[in-house]
Amino acid sequence: MTAILGISAFYHDSAAALVIDGEIFAAAQEERFTRKKHDEGFPQHAIEYCLREAGLTPGDLDYVGFYDKPLLKFDRLLQTYLSYAPAGFWSFSKAIPQWLKTKLHLPREIRKGLAGLKQQQGLAGLAGQKELGGEYKKRIVFTEHHESHAASAFFPSPFEEAAILTVDGVGEWSTASFGVGRGNQIKLTHELRFPHSLGMLYTAFTYYCGFKVNSGEYKLMGLAPYGEPVYADLIREKLIDIKDDGSFRLDMQYFNYCQGLTMTSSKFHQLFGGPPRKPESKLTEREMNLAASVQVVTEEIMLKMASHIHHITGMSHLCMAGGVALNCVANGKLLREGPFEKIWIQPAAGDAGGALGVALFIWHQLLNKPRQVSETDSQRGSRLGPRFEATEIEACLTSQSCPYQKFADRTELNQHVGQLLSEGNVVGWMQGRMEFGPRALGSRSIIGDPRSQEMQSTMNLKIKFRESFRPFAPAVMEEKATEYFDIAEDQNSPYMLIVADVAGNQRLDTDQNVSGFDKLKQARSTVPAITHVDNSARLQTIHSQRFPEFYQLIQEFENQTGCPLVINTSFNIRGEPIVCTPEDAYRCFMGTDMDVLVIENYVLLKKDQPESQLVRNEDYLKQFELD
Repeated sequence: MTAILGISAFYHDSAAALVIDGEIFAAAQEERFTRKKHDEGFPQHAIEYCLREAGLTPGDLDYVGFYDKPLLKFDRLLQTYLSYAPAGFWSFSKAIPQWLKTKLHLPREIRKGLAGLKQQQGLAGLAGQKELGGEYKKRIVFTEHHESHAASAFFPSPFEEAAILTVDGVGEWSTASFGVGRGNQIKLTHELRFPHSLGMLYTAFTYYCGFKVNSGEYKLMGLAPYGEPVYADLIREKLIDIKDDGSFRLDMQYFNYCQGLTMTSSKFHQLFGGPPRKPESKLTEREMNLAASVQVVTEEIMLKMASHIHHITGMSHLCMAGGVALNCVANGKLLREGPFEKIWIQPAAGDAGGALGVALFIWHQLLNKPRQVSETDSQRGSRLGPRFEATEIEACLTSQSCPYQKFADRTELNQHVGQLLSEGNVVGWMQGRMEFGPRALGSRSIIGDPRSQEMQSTMNLKIKFRESFRPFAPAVMEEKATEYFDIAEDQNSPYMLIVADVAGNQRLDTDQNVSGFDKLKQARSTVPAITHVDNSARLQTIHSQRFPEFYQLIQEFENQTGCPLVINTSFNIRGEPIVCTPEDAYRCFMGTDMDVLVIENYVLLKKDQPESQLVRNEDYLKQFELD
């Protein structure tokens, strides 16, 4: 047996992944355990979980890998500072202490962290049935950042060979790369280098529109359909010079991320008519139009990149990773209008997925182990996190004095929950292993009836405590997807990474003269709660074998209502990581206006819960920093 631990840490979205004899055994983000969104610290809890799941200790590991090369990244930091000096001194002075203390000494920090795990495991009884062994004394492998992304994209994919595209903010120097994967080997042949970055461009507009950097990019994507791309030509003329092959150069006079602590410069602000929007202030038509404009430019660049890669590689399939690969609107357009027959995107496409990528890179690329290609993929539905047994669930509920109903039969459970959904209740749904990646896929989800016109507003404002314009995703039985969405018969979207239009026969007539947030007031389809204002939806297709519990519930909901889909959003509130444990789920349930909580076969109704356990919504929200 060969056990390989992959680690990503010290920037954002720290994570750990365990690969045993080539099989993805476990993976989780540190934020789910610490309850700190985008936690960047050493992923102690995530590693503990991965080892516990396999009954291993640090001494049992054969290899440990880290997802990028810190010395190369430090080289970029130094050269960037020297290029702009003396400007940027404050930014440089804030970064250097952390580098000198931790990031330049990662082998030491990793070994120290793993040694600490041994003690923590012993104290917490996490070692399973094995005796704890010695410290980890073997090799630590460092891959380049985009190699980790590429490995995470290709190796779990369902393709024997494919082109690979990785696009993000920045790794060491690369901001985008492409190459080819064949069998058990990947080779990246081309790159775009810092400071010219599509991820940074998108994040600059995220910052300028008043959203949080490295967190609010998906809000910008959701805001885009409310506006018009009136600034797109200005972006192309002033900010970015786009070539036919998708490469580009940014005019760095408009940006401040190389030398400062902000993303945009005063020249950027003058170009777009004023200073950045203050966070949490009213959104205006300007922000809507800016979001629409940068989204259009992003899609244009991604299409040009894909066309060039297709021409160079001659491949019919494409694998993608990197933070920009989470832009599901661009992904949908790439699938519809791009040259590739099929596309597979790593569900944990951001930095968390780098932990999985480096572990798979060691197994296949360094050890030259064969790769078994699965008809779907080898990501196992990305359900790679902790699960909880009945004894653990009952212990949690008993400690809180929670009234509950336990169902011995899953058919009866689904019938009961299906009826509650059809009556307009909002349900917290926790089943099986936690998802790896930013999307809730039916293991840690909040679900509702998509036919309700009020449900989107209710879930945004009273459950998630987030902006009213944010759309919700549909989870639809895979074989029924074409009845509701414009996708091909053989197309699926198991990881909620593709946007598709709602089918024409499901749409309703609307007033075309309505603009801005007034668009929210119109029902646009027979499933209005999941139909965005541009008649699109971020689609998740549910396969009966890959997501059996969730599929069976949706099937029962269809039996009762005729509708083969539900709303699916992540089980958390704004600023909170997705829930991990039964305790997390119960706290979120009691701190929101959620009506029902289902943990495995246990059903709790809000109206039955003791008043002493209720938490005021505003008090629960205060526990988390707004994203």
